[in-house]
Formats: sequence, C-alpha cells, structure tokens
Amino acid sequence: MPSAIYHPSIRTLADTAAFHGRRQPEHTAIICEGHAVTYGQLHRESNRTAHALHAHARGNSHSHRHQPRVAHLGKDSEHFFDILFGCAKSGTTLVPLNWRLTAGEIAHILRDSGAEVLFVGAEFLGMAEKVGTELPEPPTLVLLDQPDAVGAGFLVWKAEHPDTDLDTNPAPEDPLVQVYTSGTTGRPKGVVLAHRSFFTIRDRLAEHNLDWVDWQLGDVNLISVPGFHVGGLWWAIQGFSAGITNVVTPMFVSRDAIDLIRKHGITTTCLVPAMLQMMLAEPGVSHADFTTLRKVAYGSSPITEKLLQQCLATIGCEFTQIYGLTECGMAAVFLSPDEHVVGGPRMKAAGRPCPGIDLKIVDDRRRPLSVHTVGEICIRTPARMLEYWGLPDATADTLVDGWIHTGDAGYLDEDGFLFICDRINDTIIVAGENIYPAEIENALAGHTGVFEAAVVGIPDDRWGEAVHAFVVPQPGQYVSPRELMLFLKGIIADFKIPTSYALIDQLPRNPSGKVLRRILRDQFWQHRERKIN
Repeated sequence: MPSAIYHPSIRTLADTAAFHGRRQPEHTAIICEGHAVTYGQLHRESNRTAHALHAHARGNSHSHRHQPRVAHLGKDSEHFFDILFGCAKSGTTLVPLNWRLTAGEIAHILRDSGAEVLFVGAEFLGMAEKVGTELPEPPTLVLLDQPDAVGAGFLVWKAEHPDTDLDTNPAPEDPLVQVYTSGTTGRPKGVVLAHRSFFTIRDRLAEHNLDWVDWQLGDVNLISVPGFHVGGLWWAIQGFSAGITNVVTPMFVSRDAIDLIRKHGITTTCLVPAMLQMMLAEPGVSHADFTTLRKVAYGSSPITEKLLQQCLATIGCEFTQIYGLTECGMAAVFLSPDEHVVGGPRMKAAGRPCPGIDLKIVDDRRRPLSVHTVGEICIRTPARMLEYWGLPDATADTLVDGWIHTGDAGYLDEDGFLFICDRINDTIIVAGENIYPAEIENALAGHTGVFEAAVVGIPDDRWGEAVHAFVVPQPGQYVSPRELMLFLKGIIADFKIPTSYALIDQLPRNPSGKVLRRILRDQFWQHRERKIN
C-alpha cells in the first residue's frame, strides 16, 4: 500500500508553493491541455505574479486597502493557479468569477468587491471590456496568454518582476479568496475565506488517520470542478498541498474527462453526481476506462442508489460524499467509502462530521432538537468563513456564536450521522450550481407582460433539480414560455433560466402577503421521501 501524504508544516497556500517548489522542483504540478508546469516553475512564476500584484497595489492611487482584491474571469488553466498562488504570497484576495454569468452580474461582483485588476481569458475579453464601461473605476485588464503564446498579456505584465520570494508571511487567518454565492435577495454575496479554510479539514483527517479524503505517493488528480466554485478550489488546493500532479480541465466535457483518466492514469478526482452520470452515459464507456481510479469524491447533491450501482459496476473504485457549503469552507460532513453500499443503511445519509466539527439541529427559535427530529442544520467548523464582504448584518444572521446556519433541514441519528431532508431557504441546486429564486423572479418582473412570478426547484433525474417558474400575466395579456426564455437571455446566466413554466391566475400567499413558494414546490416533491434531489 503506498504511503499517505501529509505535510503538517504547510499552513497556508504560500507555504504550499514554497515547500514543494524547493522540495521537489522537477515534479509536475499542473498539466493543462498538454502543457506541463513543475512545482519549481509554479513557485518561481507565482513569485513574479506576487511581486507584480504588490507593485500594482503600491502604484494604484485608488488602493487604500490592507488586503486588495483582484478578479479572474476565465476557464481554469495553469495561469489561474499561478494567480491564486501569487495572491496568496502577496496578501491579495482573489475573486474567481463564474464565466457563465452575464455582463451585469459580473459588473455587480466587480463593483462590490472593488477588484483593482481583472485577469481575463481571451474568449471573455469582449465581455470584460463591456463590463468596464459600466463601472466608475474599471479594473486594470490583464489578458491571459494561451499556453504557447509569447510576448502578450499576463506573461509580459509580470515579466520584469523577480522570481525571488516576496517578503511577506501570510497567516492562516488572513483572507485568501472571496467566492460569490447568490443571495436570498437576488444579489450575490462575497464569502471571504481564509487560508485556514483549506487546510484545517486536511489536518483533522490526517490526525485521525481517516481515508475519507486522502493522498498517496504516485497519485494523479483530475481537477474538473471549476475554481470559481468553492468545491473546485478546495479540491485543487488539497492536491497541491499533497504535492501530487494535478490535471486541469478548462471545462468539464464527459468524453474528454474519460480520455484524460486513461491518458494520465488519474487516480483521484472530485465530481458532482451529474458529471458521473454524463460520463457513464458516453457510448462505449467501460471499466477499462477507469482502471487507474482509486477514489472519487463527490458533492453538491446526494448520489442515487441507481447511479451508485452503475458507478460501482463500471468505475469500480471507492466513493466519498462531501457535504458542506461555501460559508463552511466547503467540506464538513463525509459519507465514507465503507458506507457506500447499495441498499446499505447509511446511503441516505450525508455522513458524519469530520473530527473537530460539531453539528446541531435547531428549531425556528434556534433551540437544539433531539435525535431524529427535523430542524435546521447548524455547523461549527474551524474552516468557517470570515464574513460576507461588506454585509455585517447578513454575516451576523448566518454566523451565530461560531455556528453556521445552513438553511438546510435535516436530523441526526443516534450515531451522529446527518440526514438531509429538505431546504429551509429557497435554494435551487442545478448540477452543483446554487440558484436563488429571487434573482430570477426580479428578472421576470422586468417583462412587460408579467404581473408577478415565483420560481421553485423541481426534481430532475439528470441535473438533480431544474428551475420552474410560475408566472401570473398582466391582466388581459398572454406570454409564452419561449418569449420569457428569450427575454431572460442576457439578463441572467443561462443556467439560471427556467426550463419550464406554468401560467397561473394568482400566487398563493399567507395573511401578511408573503408568497408561499413551499406550496408551489411541494406538489412536485410530495411523493418523494426526501425533498431534495
């Protein structure tokens, strides 16, 4: 059995690059679209990036912050991780942008974060320039080079700076990234995560000799969940911390992922169940495609027993479920490989908390509930967020006495296993993407033929959930679903646009006038044991 890898001296992402850059400079850190970067190169190049960021902050007359922000708009690449490490070394907070968002959505995040530099992939340059015209102080645009490009953009931007270590020593408590998640009011909130958010769970698992997520000598990691998601970011940082080779996909394509597993001998990866389902649906796929895989971690939604059965039969490796949320630093609860048994008693559980993490279930007055009683799931974790950027009231409402209030409903059994039953808030999760109804409802209200609308998540066998809109037309008017779909394009990201619509006379409301989304939603879930998919 290969030896487990754990480097306890690594406490921050800056430590990670320096440690492996010196210890194994010739070992391959990143492979992306055939382009390889060693740990030595990653350390030296991210040093240049750190110096460039530091110099830009000093020379920016608008920068008065101790912790400046920069943003990235592009698909994952070796440049993205160069920038991530450069931010870690220079005391800069990285704001990774979801490239599927619209110009208006990106403009809001840039305005809210105050990002001073925007690193942008070539295919999104037009979008970035358009966004810049909407901002009073547009960020400096730095074009990200293609792997074989010479003398353009990012490489020139940092070329004049030294590759020596910057004289900074970030602490585990210092901010590292600001990840935006949709808010209940429709405006995204910036979740500020410190370095510790990405290392404390690693420490707890290693200290208790748990193999729920582990790394071994010779591992090759496939990074398929994008870095603008906390899950993708967390998973990638675990691989870099272990010092293994990480194969980066700019965008998940199921056939390409299978080919990369075979070509590079992938041993570990993290996916969402929808990705697993797409891979298994590829024509001609067989166990021969996955013989090197030893472990798959998955999250964002439970895995169905039918899909697990297919995975065990065709992929044939260990599976670990991870439950958490951005505010928790991603990982908090794990369903271990031993519990992944088709028909097993724990397959409906999210799992057990990682050592050092506490769970409790509370009622609507935040009083603790006993086992097998459904209430709101609360998590106390050393990986928790620092804050919602610029939103002290929202921070105080979610983070109470060190406990993250998740908005998910569930219960604990007598053995400490967590079972998730429903959502207390109105979040919709489509293939791992968090969507809030208020944002879509606000967009629909802008159509002249819409009087009001309510949006809910409904079961979908492929994506977990789908977005469904109930629309009340203006008196005497008719609006078609196609008309509404076309109207929403460009206003909200495509993955947020409802895939089905129902025209109704009025929305159900309580006596105070609040729309009862739960009544609209429950009709789709009433025959299901669990009100999430």
